[in-house]
Amino acid sequence: MGYRTLRECINDLQRSGQLLTIDRPVDANLEAAEIQRRVFRAGGPALLLTNVRNCRFPMACNLFGTMDRVRFLFRDSLSTLERLVRLQADPTEILRRPRLYLKIPWTARHARPRQVARGPVLACETTVDKLPQLRSWPDDGGAYVTLPQVYTEDPDRPGLLHSNMGMYRVQLSGGRYEPNREVGMHYQIQRGIDVHHAAAIRRGERLRVNVFVGGPPAMSVAAVMPLPEGTSELAFAGMLGRRRVPMICGNERLPIHAEADFCISGYLDPNVQKPEGPFGDHLGYYSLAHDFPVMRVEKVYHRAEPIWPFTVVGRPPQEDTMFGRLIHELVGPIIPKTIPGVQSVHAVDAAGVHPLLLAIGSERYVPYEERRRPRELLTLANALLGQGQLSLAKYLWIVATEDNPELDVRHVPDFLRHVLERIDWRRDLHFHTRTTIDTLDYSGGRLNEGSKLVIAAAGPALRTLPVAIDSRIRMPEQLGFKRPRVFLPGILVVEGPSFEANGNGVDPAVGKFCAEFRRNDAINGFPLVVVVDDSEFASQTLDNFLWTTFTRSNPAADVYGIESFLLQKHWGCFGSLVIDARSKPHHAPPLVEDPKVTRRIDALAAPGGPLHGVI
Repeated sequence: MGYRTLRECINDLQRSGQLLTIDRPVDANLEAAEIQRRVFRAGGPALLLTNVRNCRFPMACNLFGTMDRVRFLFRDSLSTLERLVRLQADPTEILRRPRLYLKIPWTARHARPRQVARGPVLACETTVDKLPQLRSWPDDGGAYVTLPQVYTEDPDRPGLLHSNMGMYRVQLSGGRYEPNREVGMHYQIQRGIDVHHAAAIRRGERLRVNVFVGGPPAMSVAAVMPLPEGTSELAFAGMLGRRRVPMICGNERLPIHAEADFCISGYLDPNVQKPEGPFGDHLGYYSLAHDFPVMRVEKVYHRAEPIWPFTVVGRPPQEDTMFGRLIHELVGPIIPKTIPGVQSVHAVDAAGVHPLLLAIGSERYVPYEERRRPRELLTLANALLGQGQLSLAKYLWIVATEDNPELDVRHVPDFLRHVLERIDWRRDLHFHTRTTIDTLDYSGGRLNEGSKLVIAAAGPALRTLPVAIDSRIRMPEQLGFKRPRVFLPGILVVEGPSFEANGNGVDPAVGKFCAEFRRNDAINGFPLVVVVDDSEFASQTLDNFLWTTFTRSNPAADVYGIESFLLQKHWGCFGSLVIDARSKPHHAPPLVEDPKVTRRIDALAAPGGPLHGVI
């Protein structure tokens, strides 16, 4: 139906029975976040918190908490947008099925932002300290905006069509920020604001910034969409929301979204950075304090009777998982056309998204070979690692569609089994060392730095995977390795000793573990061995295994092998591949909830409480 405001969206959810209003007092410090997390896990409704302690603004959350609700919010535009994406991927589609595309011109007309002279967002002014001070995790460094729409324009080419609107976290308090005058602006690498900020620094100018909060939900989705550089998020928001986005322009100020609930207006000083963080982030750990740009606040606007929307990130799945699924549904068809030969890709949410990327591609080179091996797959892997945010992938597992046309890249157990049946560790490992990884991933030891590993498998199955531990396998318990567990066919999870670094910062324990075995030993029936701190936890669920294995390892440092070798700078192994997924001293600490807050939320879920029967 195309909401004009957040209030319209809230009212619509309430009419349809998809919103719960909580009038009991709720603290924005930890309580609101834990309520959101628990309601999301329960598949519960959107929430409107009308009684926020020490704050006059109501807060809303879990708006995007289920895919059914996401589809409900955009029920009148998603199908047309999907057709538009398919048309971009294959323009001949309109010739084959013209009737399906009759609405596209009407959708496209909403893409152009609308310039206005005034708007509801300018009705009132306030200060940063009067905004909801949301802290999500106990060791967060301050209060944060978690659903911001950060708007900037290219200093070299200003204007609405050369703008960027991204979801970059904003720290409202704590640290060394001057209260009400400064907020922190954290953006990761490979983001559009980075290009604008670099241009402003080159020109010796301040970068004007507006942070919108609230407004129609299409604006939040547009802010997280991985659109091609130069493509306007405002145009996407207009098409998704079925309304041209009204932007207040004039008086030499940066345009402001007229229907936003709040707008924090200011600029980034090219010469000022301050520590931002810590912040409990989407890998399930704290991103630590590092120097990031500082936004000097000039004005804080809000409309009459605004609503402050928020979300919470943490170990996946969380509400941002729904954003990822929506993105996949909308832009998934583009990938095969962008990179010919790629059939499908899946950034695995349970592993933190960027740490693990699975892909299926074509392997058509030298079809006359009796025993095929990865060739074209390696070309496709390099193309994927050069594609936007896919370039942040740390582990890329890629297979040939010819070996199993029915394989589903989103069914992770089947995909892993397919790879492990075919992989040849002597040949099929391809490392990229000393490169960039996700800003939030500390497995590499330094911000933005780490390594990548491409695992490419093609050809017939080489082995039958074991599903139980062979009685001949003996753990070197004298070295501290014990409690082996079969997780999936061909995957053995082993509990290792606590990580203890030597003078060079290296723990030789896993290397010694590998040295205990030879290529003919029974353990090599398991092509993949993962060493963890707690084998029971890591093998308990698929999510636990994926999270532990891929967020706690840096390929160049933590991948070992039984009877490994280096030949012409190519590393491989004759026996099992061994991944050291233990916690290391340089890793960020995992997120843990405050037991006192948990007990307070438990009280809200007791009989007679507003969350009874919900969580």
